[in-house]
Amino acid sequence: MLETSQGRLATNLQSLYQQTLARPFERVGVGLHSGNSVCLRVLPAPAGSGRYFVRTDLPDRPQIPARIDRVGQTLLSTELGDGAAAVRTVEHLLAALSGMGIDNAAIELDALEVPLLDGSALPWVEAIEQSGIVAQAAERPQWEITEPITVSQGDAFVAAFPANELRFTYGIDFDLEAIGNQWQSWSPDRESFAETIAPARTFGIAEQIEYLRQQGLIKGGSLDNALVCSRDGWINPPLRFSNEPVRHKLLDLVGDLSLLGAFPRAHILAYKASHQLHTQFAARLAPLLPS
Repeated sequence: MLETSQGRLATNLQSLYQQTLARPFERVGVGLHSGNSVCLRVLPAPAGSGRYFVRTDLPDRPQIPARIDRVGQTLLSTELGDGAAAVRTVEHLLAALSGMGIDNAAIELDALEVPLLDGSALPWVEAIEQSGIVAQAAERPQWEITEPITVSQGDAFVAAFPANELRFTYGIDFDLEAIGNQWQSWSPDRESFAETIAPARTFGIAEQIEYLRQQGLIKGGSLDNALVCSRDGWINPPLRFSNEPVRHKLLDLVGDLSLLGAFPRAHILAYKASHQLHTQFAARLAPLLPS
């Protein structure tokens, strides 16, 4: 195995070899929707084991693979389940692991929901960099898209097109002047996930907050872990990027598509999509995965 001295040197998503963490790390925080405190620990895992969750608070410590066939509900977050065990709001951590090139990891947590931390993937990326990354002997699956594939709902869609390299592009359009129409592209081979995508925080609309809380959602959300926008503008500036909202949506897409286990060589384009549409699209791609 080869350990890198700097995590960012080993994040190439087109690498031929699988990677895992050099050392475990632990973080404590609250869940976005539950508001409950949770302790989460990420550990190295053998080649070929993939990324998977372990509910340490449940009898027999059930494991939940981070795979597309384990997706449950997708209302304002992505939930995975296996039997009676579930884990919620997995997308930011999975985006950080996959965006940093971590193929294999055991994720232990003592509650239902992954902690939100600051609302972005940056704290997870920093933990991965501090832990270090090691290359493993097994090759990483390589696959490509040979014809366009699209899923849509109204004017929202996610599509993949044949390409020479992996690329993500995302567009959003909100009827709020402070957000409006935004676009962002990210090429893993050319731009750092840690600097370009990871810092973008989750965001919400001020006028929707009370309704969502009445529905039992976003109990752990606050101005410290989410951007909030009203008709009059951002309630808690400054933004980390002028188009931080669309960068966060791209972050969510990376996390949801990581449930495939490996990204295809393709240009993946999304517009006004949701976790539901992201995961429906991943399910369409899943049969194309190499066996």
